[in-house]
Amino acid sequence: MTRMLVTGGAGFIGANFVRSTLASRPEYEVTVLDALTYAGDRRSLDSVRDDIRFVHGDVCDEELVDRLVRESDVVVHFAAESHVDNSLHHADPFIRTNILGTHSILKAVRRHERRLHHISTDEVYGDLPLDSPERFTEETPYRPSSPYAASKASSDLLVRAWARSYGVAATLSNCANNYGPYQHVEKFIPRQIAAVLSDERPKLYGAGLNVREWTHVDDHNTAVHLIVDRGRLGETYLIGSGDERSNREVVELLLRSMGLPADAYDLVPDRPGHDLRYACDSTRIRQELGWRPVFPDLTAGLPAVVDWYRDNQWWWDERRQQSEARYRLLGR
Repeated sequence: MTRMLVTGGAGFIGANFVRSTLASRPEYEVTVLDALTYAGDRRSLDSVRDDIRFVHGDVCDEELVDRLVRESDVVVHFAAESHVDNSLHHADPFIRTNILGTHSILKAVRRHERRLHHISTDEVYGDLPLDSPERFTEETPYRPSSPYAASKASSDLLVRAWARSYGVAATLSNCANNYGPYQHVEKFIPRQIAAVLSDERPKLYGAGLNVREWTHVDDHNTAVHLIVDRGRLGETYLIGSGDERSNREVVELLLRSMGLPADAYDLVPDRPGHDLRYACDSTRIRQELGWRPVFPDLTAGLPAVVDWYRDNQWWWDERRQQSEARYRLLGR
């Protein structure tokens, strides 16, 4: 058995990764480390609770992290604070978890000579013009706009430095926006779905023209496994489906798919420094590792995601009340 430590394994992408790992990779023995902050939910792991070791703890707890890394062969590091609006309101948790937590992981994997894969975001690159064929590449300079993006950029640079200076066996990936089941209802797509299911109108920042590239969480996690298995140490891989849509297009697609008029949404004040467009050039991972998305566009993956939220209101209803209260304080 290969012992895998998954940090942030009760969060959205991490929990989906844990479940898919256990379903398709019987060679892995999985330990999950998660602090269970508001974005983590142990219920997301209910279906595999008997197949994992769950440790409730903080990636900034260096003694705990050192012990868990020592007991592992490979570390997949998802743990992060990840919401732009929250980082604009209060940046401290993002600096602590995303930077100091990654430093804690790096010290342990260096000390015990363990394999590390670090999960990051395309938001570290800033944004792109709306009407342009340009895409982010692995060589795009970092230009973060929000405290969240800056904290993830900092963590990426730490991993790169530890790989180069200390020979840590690390790889990195920066992914486009993810969607799928078990995503917190503060995030864009589940927020709109939950609003409709709660008989409320979705809300769009500004004019809804900002463009994002949407990648299904299962496709993202397939890419992560390929990188862990065969990625070149010290390298970064961008992950993206190639499907770009404006926020307005996404909301209108959702509304139509749920039997409502496409214009049944409201516009709210834009967030400060709102990035215009994200898009990843995923040529490297496609050519080197043979990755291809099962869901190449949003229309292929979205219906099942809508059904999941419709069937699992027990999972998100209370969390929605909390997140919408925060949005009201921010005027959004």
